[in-house]
Amino acid sequence: MEALQPLQSDKRRSTPARMEPLAKLPVFFGLEGKRTVLAGGSDGAAWKAELLVACGATVHVFCPQHDLGEVMQGFIAEQAAKPEPAIIHHDHPWHIGIFENAALALGDCETDEEAKAFYCAAKAAGVPVNVIDKPAFCQFQFGSIVNRSPVVIAISTDGAAPILAQAIRRRIETLLPPALKAWAGIAQEIREAINERLKPGTERRSFWERFVDRVFREAPADGIATVLVNDANRIASAAGEDSMGRVTLVGAGPGDAELLTLKAVRALQAADVILFDDLVSADVLELARREAKRMLVGKRGGRESCKQEDINATMITLAKAGKRVVRLKSGDPMIFGRAGEEIESLEREGIPVEIVPGVTSATAMAARLGVSLTHRDHAQSVRFVTGHSRKGELPSDLDWSKLADPSVTTVFYMGGRTAAAITQKLTGHGMSHATPAVIVSAIARHDERRWVGELSGLPAAMAEIGYENPVLIGIGDAFIKAKRSVDGLDIIDDARAVNL
Repeated sequence: MEALQPLQSDKRRSTPARMEPLAKLPVFFGLEGKRTVLAGGSDGAAWKAELLVACGATVHVFCPQHDLGEVMQGFIAEQAAKPEPAIIHHDHPWHIGIFENAALALGDCETDEEAKAFYCAAKAAGVPVNVIDKPAFCQFQFGSIVNRSPVVIAISTDGAAPILAQAIRRRIETLLPPALKAWAGIAQEIREAINERLKPGTERRSFWERFVDRVFREAPADGIATVLVNDANRIASAAGEDSMGRVTLVGAGPGDAELLTLKAVRALQAADVILFDDLVSADVLELARREAKRMLVGKRGGRESCKQEDINATMITLAKAGKRVVRLKSGDPMIFGRAGEEIESLEREGIPVEIVPGVTSATAMAARLGVSLTHRDHAQSVRFVTGHSRKGELPSDLDWSKLADPSVTTVFYMGGRTAAAITQKLTGHGMSHATPAVIVSAIARHDERRWVGELSGLPAAMAEIGYENPVLIGIGDAFIKAKRSVDGLDIIDDARAVNL
């Protein structure tokens, strides 16, 4: 069987989006052993001098002694006591001759006239320049810094909100383990040895992914560098014997990228190829590794679709070629996602399979409506039921007498086109026409729409909502208290559109 070709119906999502506009280009400037110049001696200038020294630069401070602030005086005295001081103080104002052989120039200027003069002089000398607190005379800016050197994170708001940058820095500080600095140093220590042992691509990425798992799980133990190099040796040996890749079935959730699990994001970042469903949102795909090849293999009623056996064949072909394949499915892969068929076909070929669960649409719907599917006053159990069979009709083997119990919350997936038949079957088996019912279309997406009403109004409401987007239908007493409006999204109530 030949592997499928990716569908071309959505080229925008099949390739990574172009970079959005940047206020400034974030770069990391190496200053080790470089000469830098700083005009001024205020506390702000002292802080900038400390940053430059921390980067390994030699800082020439041009400022009369009587104009030096207390902080700058202390810093200069501290450096003067060292065998090779990193600050050299020049007891006079700056002049145009100070910029020769300088890698960077910082000015602490009181007036705009002096700032302009300093800026123009540095620029004429070809030296990147920053005048403290005067953005009009800056070729670059300093960001708020998270220091786990050699891991360095800088945050910039382009001068719009420095307090916001500081708040972001505090958030990041709490997320990064204290041992990150030590791990980063180990990475520097072993990088050359790893590059000698492992080929670029899958082998190296496999090693560094395992490395990252350690970083966020434990502190580095004594002798860990040797252990890691031995791990690389094992990966190299295994690659020579077996080039088999692997497949990971990943739940993309209902559409909101913030509902992805951390494990799902890691899988997307590690993938060589991503086979994604038509319902997977562009926001989710943007979290994938940019170098990963993307193949749209969506299956939607009434549209160009890939056959399941072709999808299976493609995963097998890619995995046998040594690729890390992510099969990205809307919602949870184990809920009406045909995961069973895919797992069986991969296991028959001896291909390793991992499953990463996702937020299934029913729980997302409940969250959006503020409804508990198993509210103890209204429902003692919940059912997920497919709304169509292979032929596009209602499945013939459903037990409608049990489904007609309003004390059991029933959620129909893929039931948009069979809504009228669902209503007829349920009422025909004794369910009240007044039983609470809901429809939610495009759950957790920007164009989400909702209807809340009674079972009798379900067919008309479904016709009003339309069939372009995927829908869920919820029926049962648990929806008695369903909210009528959330987030200002469209609501369909009693089959009439209400635009909030």
